[in-house]
Amino acid sequence: LRALAPDLLRFLRSLLRDEALAGEAFSVAAEHLWRGLPAFEWRSSLKTWALRLAINAAANVRDDAWRRKGRAFATGEASALAVELQTKTVLRDERHRQALLALRAELTPDEQALLALRLDQGLGWSEVAAVLAAEGGEAPAPATLMKRFERLKERLGRLARERGLLEDPSR
Repeated sequence: LRALAPDLLRFLRSLLRDEALAGEAFSVAAEHLWRGLPAFEWRSSLKTWALRLAINAAANVRDDAWRRKGRAFATGEASALAVELQTKTVLRDERHRQALLALRAELTPDEQALLALRLDQGLGWSEVAAVLAAEGGEAPAPATLMKRFERLKERLGRLARERGLLEDPSR
């Protein structure tokens, strides 16, 4: 958990674009990771499994019904460790982070997850597919994800140029 925490937090921040929500989702993911380790079957890497737990936690935190019915976790070893690791994680330069968050805010949750898994987490296409697999369903084909990613890069480049974050290559 100590080794995965910075990547998980960075991933959740990029998905949720809110430090408090990312912290809440991280606590949930850390608790599930901690409790699920004995049953982990190694059908994927530990990082891939942890990122899948993080996506589920982010979806739960986004869900208003869950937020109304949710309850705070009792402070235990995993929750305490999650808080400790969260406070130790260093944030990126604020101006760069704000510009990136503004661009990512315009993406769908699926696009945000694809971007974060490939770029922020540095996962290969088969790992990205495993993380994005529907619960109990099939993983998307890596070639499909590559094509989606190419379209997403083009869209982000256009948005970045429109906002003056990148120079227009035609000028």
